[in-house]
Amino acid sequence: MSRKHISPLSVVGVVAIVVAGVLLGFKNIHGTSPDELLNVSYDPTRELYAALDPEFVTQYRKQTGVTVDVAQSHGGSSRQARNVIDGTSKAGVVSLALISDVDKLAKRGLIAKDWQRRLPNNSVPYTSTIVFVVRKGNPKNIADWPDLVKGDVSVVTPDPRTSGNGKLSVLAGWGSVTTRGGSDAAAHDYLAALFKHVAVADEGARGAATSFAVQKIGDVHLTWENEAIREVAAAPNELQIVYPPVSIKAEPAVAWVDANVGGKKTEAYAKAYLNYLFTDPAQEVIAQHGYRSINPQIQAKYRAQLPDIALFPVSAVAKDWDDAAEKFFGDNGIVDTIHIPAQRTVVGS
Repeated sequence: MSRKHISPLSVVGVVAIVVAGVLLGFKNIHGTSPDELLNVSYDPTRELYAALDPEFVTQYRKQTGVTVDVAQSHGGSSRQARNVIDGTSKAGVVSLALISDVDKLAKRGLIAKDWQRRLPNNSVPYTSTIVFVVRKGNPKNIADWPDLVKGDVSVVTPDPRTSGNGKLSVLAGWGSVTTRGGSDAAAHDYLAALFKHVAVADEGARGAATSFAVQKIGDVHLTWENEAIREVAAAPNELQIVYPPVSIKAEPAVAWVDANVGGKKTEAYAKAYLNYLFTDPAQEVIAQHGYRSINPQIQAKYRAQLPDIALFPVSAVAKDWDDAAEKFFGDNGIVDTIHIPAQRTVVGS
């Protein structure tokens, strides 16, 4: 490698970059390595936390004089929970797709059993739902859940064994039958038919988005509302969103992981970080990125992007999220009685 003469001005420039790094969170005010916090999250939240984290870092530094370097890990929600349980991911906080995924950590003693009472709104900083993304012009005329099992319609949805998106698609499909007067037997038949139409079952939500939007597999993609908005924004001339008349109210949840941060300085960072998610500035960013704010005034500002539809709670299909996890996805649960296509892993999922 050739050597180049470094001018004094260049040295000054390097120093300026280092100083700027302090402001961006790469070093704390003492000039030592940054204090780190790992957020283990589910698949589609990459863009959300990429926007939220710098705002938190700036706010926390102003309040405390400490710069925290927030790192992210993303993947299928159930897989992410397993990674925290087995120690593969040393999460300071988790932000997972389902309350039941966080409860798995509480049952293993990694998180306090009363974790939902430690933050506002039962530790749910926003809600979401499952919608349809279709090819431009909607050539298969898909408008409602029954349309997914007609003719040669090809469906893309993540694997419910590893993905929160996949689990929610199951619950939404089941509830689309039972909340409109259908029996459990009819709902089971519908799910069995739906998965016969599933072309691929990717490990996580982002992998399924890649299969549908990039690799152009399938006619309809069952996905998070925010993911649908992102997909269509990236390919407005190719894709469009269809809102079914009914769908499930998803409640992604957050918690700090006591086993990893308890008694350490990172515990203060973790608590501050999660509490920040419930503030109005963070809620504004959350709504901007296609998630439903828990602040009614902020949510109302984004009604054009996040329209009102009939969203049924988990209690419409089970007692609660834990019961839904056992009833649908536990050993010998409903999903075990339905043929799910072999899972494939897409790079970046």
